[in-house]
Amino acid sequence: MLMRRLATAAALAFMALGGTAAQAQTGDPSFNLVNRSNRTIYEAYASPSSDSNWGQDRLGTNVVPAGRSFVIRLPQGECTYDVRVVYDRQGGPAEERRNINLCNVTDLTFDGRQAQQGGQPPQGQQRPPGPPPAAAGPTGNPSFNLVNQGRATVMQVFASLATDQNWGPDRLGADTVAPGAVYPIRLPEGPCMYDIRFVYDSGQPQERRNVNLCEVTNITVPLQ
Repeated sequence: MLMRRLATAAALAFMALGGTAAQAQTGDPSFNLVNRSNRTIYEAYASPSSDSNWGQDRLGTNVVPAGRSFVIRLPQGECTYDVRVVYDRQGGPAEERRNINLCNVTDLTFDGRQAQQGGQPPQGQQRPPGPPPAAAGPTGNPSFNLVNQGRATVMQVFASLATDQNWGPDRLGADTVAPGAVYPIRLPEGPCMYDIRFVYDSGQPQERRNVNLCEVTNITVPLQ
């Protein structure tokens, strides 16, 4: 099946003919993809429900093993998305969620119960051979100390190159950072320009983009 949204297209056409649709909500649709199945999630796609194509594999060269999670970073703006995961291999069983308001979601869980056997990847969405080369920029040691001067516990920390499209792993692992605590975030020597994201015990995230971490010793939260 080369087209994935006949029903959505028909609905949009109906609204266009029937009158003015309500203004769509906007915000941050980024979410934490949680794999509660007994399979590995090999590919993940997320695109606005108004789009007719799935777009790129949001995992890049990563996979999400059973019982693990992965942050999917999406651009600020439209909130209503369709999400598709593919298990085990390229062209493996697929599971979808439609018309989800991701701006109201922190975790999106897939358990494999609704996976369709033999699902083929969307046309033109084969897994890329590898990440693109990083753009030229300053290099050095981007490691830093996270200083929690707030009242909330930091539950997750994500730090990824500003050129990456995904947040990557939680840098805290199984740890948390309590109010008043300091936690060293160790990053590999190399590019300095990072995006960073902190998630508090309330589920509320904070982000800072294009930070030269090689010029930073401490990052204090909550971010100002």
